[in-house]
Amino acid sequence: MSEPQPTATGPENAASPEKDPADWVTGGEPATGAQKSYLETLTRQSDEEVPQELTKAEASKKIDELKS
Repeated sequence: MSEPQPTATGPENAASPEKDPADWVTGGEPATGAQKSYLETLTRQSDEEVPQELTKAEASKKIDELKS
């Protein structure tokens, strides 16, 4: 018989806080297509213009800014 698997209910299994995009290993890479598309959608609802050449980290921060 196999042993029961632990469940993810205790505080030791709680989700870790989000990592700051500036600390991402891939944060310096170009923004993904999905990020660019989402930014286009968000900027249509505002007066903001977003530079085309953003990194993943910059795009993530801009998305957070526009959502709030």
